Amino acid sequence: MKWRWPVLLAALLSVSFALFGETVKLYLKDGTYQLVKEYQVLQDRVKYLSAERDEWEEIPLDLIDLNRTKQEAAAHEEQVKQEQQEDSDEKAALRQARQEADSVPDDPGVYYVHGDKLEAVTRADIVVTHDSKRTVLKIISPVPVVNGKNFVDIASTASKFRVNEDRPEFYFRLDAVEGFGMIKLTPKKSARQVETVTVEAVTNELSEQRDNVATFTKQAGDELFKIWPEKPLLPGEYALIQFSAEQGHLQVWDFGVGDPASK
Repeated sequence: MKWRWPVLLAALLSVSFALFGETVKLYLKDGTYQLVKEYQVLQDRVKYLSAERDEWEEIPLDLIDLNRTKQEAAAHEEQVKQEQQEDSDEKAALRQARQEADSVPDDPGVYYVHGDKLEAVTRADIVVTHDSKRTVLKIISPVPVVNGKNFVDIASTASKFRVNEDRPEFYFRLDAVEGFGMIKLTPKKSARQVETVTVEAVTNELSEQRDNVATFTKQAGDELFKIWPEKPLLPGEYALIQFSAEQGHLQVWDFGVGDPASK
């Protein structure tokens, strides 16, 4: 059988959607359409595989709105490619996140995500003040609070650990099943206030007041969490804390955003 050139050219322009395993709308000029699995534009007709009957059928080419069919098919193909790219990007991000989490040391503590590296944040010594009496804690728990109001401070005006971004990310490896979070430290004359702890005289009920920062958290492993602020942080002094209100446990890792106002 000899092919005439227009027929051969039309055959080469055949369009198939079988690769995506989906149907396409073959539009007619009257506004209706046929759902087809595949179609081929021949010299004066269109041959298509009906999605409804799963049989090859033909229809005159002059009844087909080919431009609309091609435009919708092209848009569909572009959407499929975009979804495939998004799926690929998501898988790559998950692999990177797993690799990053696997690089966090086993030692409990806080680790700043600095580019492709992790920097350990030093745990701070805290000071408890009550009725002008001062007790220095060398990272021990529980906090020795007494009846009334207690002030928990860090005895310096600025952290040595500085970050130059307003939405820093940290990994937090807990050493116990306790609460954790990010807070803003309150500046004082020669210290930074972490919290106030009030103990009721009769019931010994303990309540804590902190300037909490809204954060996003994501669990990355057993007692391993990634934490970062929901909104950009203003320049100032901040801390990550691990705590148990019932037992009075408190651990603090301080950091500063931007240049310190004083050293």
